[in-house]
Amino acid sequence: MSHCKVPALIEAQVEMGSVNELEHKSLFRREEDDPTHTKAASLMEQGSLSPSFHEHATKSPKNSVIKSIKIVILSNKLNLLLPFGPLAILVHYMVDSKGWVFLLSLIGITPLAERLGYATEQLAFYTGPTVGGLLNATFGNVTELIISIFALKNGMIRVVQQTLLGSILSNMLLVLGCAFFCGGLVFHQKDQVFDKGIAVVNSGLLLMAVMGILFPAVLYYTHSEVHTGSSELALSRFSSCIMLIAYAAYLFFQLKSQSSSYSRLEEEANQNEEASGEDEDPEISKWEAIIWLSILTAWVSLLSGYLVDAIEGASVSWNIPIAFISVILLPIVGNAAEHAGAIMFAMKDKLDLSLGVAIGSSIQISMFVVPFCVVIGWMMGEQMDLNFQLFETAMLFITVIVVAFFLQEGTSNYFKGLMLILCYLIVAASFFVHEDPHQDGI
Repeated sequence: MSHCKVPALIEAQVEMGSVNELEHKSLFRREEDDPTHTKAASLMEQGSLSPSFHEHATKSPKNSVIKSIKIVILSNKLNLLLPFGPLAILVHYMVDSKGWVFLLSLIGITPLAERLGYATEQLAFYTGPTVGGLLNATFGNVTELIISIFALKNGMIRVVQQTLLGSILSNMLLVLGCAFFCGGLVFHQKDQVFDKGIAVVNSGLLLMAVMGILFPAVLYYTHSEVHTGSSELALSRFSSCIMLIAYAAYLFFQLKSQSSSYSRLEEEANQNEEASGEDEDPEISKWEAIIWLSILTAWVSLLSGYLVDAIEGASVSWNIPIAFISVILLPIVGNAAEHAGAIMFAMKDKLDLSLGVAIGSSIQISMFVVPFCVVIGWMMGEQMDLNFQLFETAMLFITVIVVAFFLQEGTSNYFKGLMLILCYLIVAASFFVHEDPHQDGI
């Protein structure tokens, strides 16, 4: 009996094994048929996806008001400068010292510019790439845009032109130079590389912006206008509309036609964040990001009014040309977030992202903010044009040519960064000794 049971038992085990194997194979086929499940499983095995993946993907964080304030206001050391904003308003009404009001407003706006970038980044988690690109175009340089609109409202056209010019120069020379220099020091054994094709396209756009700004100035200084005084303004308004169309086409090209190149850059950024152990999930909800964007924009607008009103008084009390204040000091505030971001990416060997921050911001200002201010001035009845005068136009033209030469090889090192920084120091010194004959407040 025992000998008869053993083969039967073995046969039963074989049958059970074949059944289990069939079940295992069918289960394996189901996993193969479901690519989402397979992808999620493989990501969980790699440790890059937690079991609560679907929960994170579908739910946004719900924070209390106190927690939201703690995340946005108390999480950044730069926000220690926030009290300087209310202090500037107090000084304006109690002491009426234009120099101190300007300085305190300038310091108070600096953390607001950085927080605006943070809120825009959080909101971009909930939007598609097209909307995200438009958000970056709108809020990436919102500080310069608000200051420019307040200056236009006060009829300070030269301040608007010089502030926007200074922001372009600061991004191309100082921000990009510091990124190349710091990245080159960290990776001094090799040349860092970036996408040469994207850099060439960006250089071409900057040259187009220079063309739009150069021609009205050439028309004015050659005295070849058909209608003296009006042809230059008409050309500026027409060119501004063309530049806005070109910028819209650039956004479409960037986000649709060439989405593969830029999605690769996003993947590099995501891999960089994963390697550093950072959480990719949004920290605040969509509506919290919208509310914070509204609050920060309103606060920047309020301080910008005091800042613009104090420019001329600060120039007199400090004995500094208004051109130096407009071209050098004001853009440093608006570029605070870009400066930190470009350097951080360069030090992690992500030069494509650094160029996207520095050169991308210059393109936004030259192809979007400048012509937009011309259109806004047109609507306000102000004669804002693209004639940045001979000195400023020549400075912009030479800067774009220098940067284009530095980008043509597709490599960078600390020497190139140092050269760009030294070029910016020459620009700053030039505006410190430059007296603008057209700085008459109109």
